[in-house]
Amino acid sequence: MKKYFFIALLVFFAWQHWSSRSQFQPDGVLAAAMPEQRDIDNAKPFELNGYTITPLATFTLNGRVLSKTDYFFGREADLAPVDIAFGWGKMSDSAVLDKVSISQGNRWYTWHTDKPPIPLREIELSSANMHLVPADAIVKRAIQNVRAGQLVNLQGKLIKIAAPDGWRWQSSLTREDVGGGACELVYVESFSAK
Repeated sequence: MKKYFFIALLVFFAWQHWSSRSQFQPDGVLAAAMPEQRDIDNAKPFELNGYTITPLATFTLNGRVLSKTDYFFGREADLAPVDIAFGWGKMSDSAVLDKVSISQGNRWYTWHTDKPPIPLREIELSSANMHLVPADAIVKRAIQNVRAGQLVNLQGKLIKIAAPDGWRWQSSLTREDVGGGACELVYVESFSAK
């Protein structure tokens, strides 16, 4: 039994190492446009794993994966097992990203730079952490297989989630906020990476 546990542990760490490798991209802006969203009026809520999901806005993103973190425990992980920090505009440029340190943890995305390659506010406005709720198994697999550096096209909806016990989780509806509550909570209907 110990042998199989050890083998499973090795496979898990090998997969973690492979998935954390960054894909090389050349210098230059690779995803120029900001994400697009349109408010949804009179959205019809739907059920997902015992939670009520209410769409707030349609959402489309063409961005670069800056960092990715998998989550395994808690109700948030049951719904959104992966967070991805995305960049667009100058935050999709390798020349800029080489001078910015990026990390994720506890559902937060942080960055640090000693010598800002672009104005700090532009870093804030051109990147975001997103909690991704996959619409189906195909989307979930595509999200899980993406690596830092890849360019992604994502389509879905910004949502709010409610549980019968009163727990709630809601997306930001602007790219201009920072700090607690600034992350996008996205019900992902389509996800492709290159």
